[in-house]
Amino acid sequence: MMKQLKDFPFDIKISFHKVIEQYKEQLNHIESDISREYTQKMLKYISDYPQLSEGFDDLELLEKFREPIKVLLDDLFPTILTNNEIKAASVPFHNIIFNKSRRFKQILKNAGDDFHLALRNTDEDLIYIFACIQILKQLYGYNIDISRPLYYDIPDNNGIRKHYRIAMNADFVEIYPKDNAPELTEEDVDLLIQNFENIDLWKEKIPPHTYVFKGFTIINLTDVTIDDAISELKTTLLFEEINEAEELKKLQDIFRSIYKISDLQVGFTVFNQRDMIFERMENEDANSFILDKELVNDCETGICEQGFQKLMDQNSYFIIANVEEYIKKNDNLLARNLKKNKIKSCLLAPVAKNGKLLGILELVSHRKNELNSINAIKLDDILPYIVTTVERNRNDFENRVKAVIQSECTAIHPSVLWVFEREAKKFIKDLDKDGLASFKDISFKDVYPLYGQIDIVASSEARNEAIKKDLLDQLDIILNIIDKAYKIEQLPIYDQVKYRISDFKEDIAEKLNASSEQKVFNLLHKEVNPLMSHLKKQSTEIKDLVEEYKKKLNPETGIVYNHRKKYDETVQQINRTMSRYIDQKQVQAQKIYPHYFERYKTDGVDHNIYIGASMANKKPFNKVYLFNLRLWQLSTMCEMENRFYQLQENTPVQLDAASLILVYNSTMSIRYRMDEKKFDVDGTYNARYEIIKKRIDKAYVKGTEERVTQKGKMTIVYSQSSDEREYLQYIKYLQAKDYFGDQVEVLELEDVQGVVGLKAIRVNILYSRDKDHSQETITYEDLMEELH
Repeated sequence: MMKQLKDFPFDIKISFHKVIEQYKEQLNHIESDISREYTQKMLKYISDYPQLSEGFDDLELLEKFREPIKVLLDDLFPTILTNNEIKAASVPFHNIIFNKSRRFKQILKNAGDDFHLALRNTDEDLIYIFACIQILKQLYGYNIDISRPLYYDIPDNNGIRKHYRIAMNADFVEIYPKDNAPELTEEDVDLLIQNFENIDLWKEKIPPHTYVFKGFTIINLTDVTIDDAISELKTTLLFEEINEAEELKKLQDIFRSIYKISDLQVGFTVFNQRDMIFERMENEDANSFILDKELVNDCETGICEQGFQKLMDQNSYFIIANVEEYIKKNDNLLARNLKKNKIKSCLLAPVAKNGKLLGILELVSHRKNELNSINAIKLDDILPYIVTTVERNRNDFENRVKAVIQSECTAIHPSVLWVFEREAKKFIKDLDKDGLASFKDISFKDVYPLYGQIDIVASSEARNEAIKKDLLDQLDIILNIIDKAYKIEQLPIYDQVKYRISDFKEDIAEKLNASSEQKVFNLLHKEVNPLMSHLKKQSTEIKDLVEEYKKKLNPETGIVYNHRKKYDETVQQINRTMSRYIDQKQVQAQKIYPHYFERYKTDGVDHNIYIGASMANKKPFNKVYLFNLRLWQLSTMCEMENRFYQLQENTPVQLDAASLILVYNSTMSIRYRMDEKKFDVDGTYNARYEIIKKRIDKAYVKGTEERVTQKGKMTIVYSQSSDEREYLQYIKYLQAKDYFGDQVEVLELEDVQGVVGLKAIRVNILYSRDKDHSQETITYEDLMEELH
């Protein structure tokens, strides 16, 4: 029995009754005696095999009746064309083919024993619907257009996947209903047409195995590999991002199909016209056969003059059909890399727009002459699409660069960009209208501010200690060199410089002040440096000591840069990590409610947040969003402190942090200052908030000499009792989540200049190497649920 699809509207009967009937009909019209005699003999021969007319569903009979089937179909499959045509008889949608032409047999043989023929982009549901549509067309007379090309993808003996378009002839098919076939009404057909993808509906109206397919189809295959590859290439270039490894591989496979070279490799090199250099693509997976592993290279040494003229000036192909001969005459980066990668022929195509070179498409082969001036013309129709893609990618990259600049160097946050875009559009309209335009000030009213900082404790003292150690180390090295020089040559000047250095050492060891570094710099510049030039001529040993000393100097300042370098690198690493962390967490915070966020690096990381209805585009505001954001801020800063100390395990200098949050319960207005390119509070009353921000970390606990900010503790500064109750709830909730310990202090603060009546909550932070809170979602709603 035939292995049919599990669900299919037809029972299949392979039959040749329509061919036989057509031959019988032709007997009455054949004028040639030879043709008539042949047809009569053929029909007599076929009459010995009644199953061919009656039909059968046993596939084994196809082999049994192979010879009579061949005789019967001889006019339809002319032997003289068997080496040219890709043709076969078939059972549609079942990938059952027989009576294949010789060329078709060879194609399948080259594909290998493990290859199974299958239609491209079809599944059983789609096949079922296509079969149903044939029923509607042939039995019910509905003119439904489903003219969609069908394809077979078949690999050749080199592994290159070739594409064949299928032309199907259904002249010898008969379709009729079985007794159990339901009658279809016009309403049924309307419903089916309106619900093409509803397979359950199609199976309900036309159930499986309720019709009979009797006959066979003839398929003719046309090799459309190049056309299909070019079409796919156009689609890939126009609609996909050529950045990921998968897309790059797909692009290479398409070029292999076009050039019929199974191991063809594709590369691309960017041309930077401003700096006249070649550059690699941003994607590390992309090949560049000009640069190989180099990131950049100047054009003069990258490629020969002839190649550069062709690509740059003429915008024409530069073809090296015989790389070995090219290498003999050239010693540039391209020649060396082609030799290194065992390339024997290559084609470099200019990707240029309006005469300006954007980059170079590279096709390379491991065989001589396989890429040449003849097959180079295959790129003529493709190159315009590559130009469009490269130009689009370049524009996208430039936009990303601008976005980074906007993000890192200006204060226009994406959450408020909509307001700036609206004003920019108005500016352009006014400018186009009468040539006069001004950019209106951007302001947001009734917004709640949130401020937080993670500061390095005693950062000035730590920096000064590093400077002190570097200066003392430098003076010790100089003393050591002079001592050795004195043993060789006892000059009074050595004694004088040693005395001066010893004097400086005592001053620095006792107290480092703002002028200490400048005094040492003057001593070095006026007395030590000229002396060093003389000393290195005394002996090889002293010369080596002087050279070693110079290596330890910062070339810009002439001062030893060791302990300060460790301190600076530690602070930079901390700031980078903290900034990156809060930026990542901001993605989560923006989902709470759109708000303005900015952070800036000092000796630590500070941040400002503003939230309110005026900052969101047509989204209603509720104070619940503010409470959620405050809770997010508190938990995020705890996580950042944990990250701070986890980072300390690998930093050259050990530092401590103190965290602070300022709670401000009134709304305010902020304005974007065009001259300073940043947001600032608007109005005299609101300026009080900025004053508090600048002074609170220096505030003392009332009646003590103790700073309000302490390492290992979170400090929350506020002025209203309602704020105190709110944050004590947050702390209690986060204690249950292992963010805080149980040491909670409620403090009054000494008045600072211009600010009175401040209070603070201080609570110890729990540090853990094992527990990672970064993926947790802390919400105000969860807190309320726990409280109730």
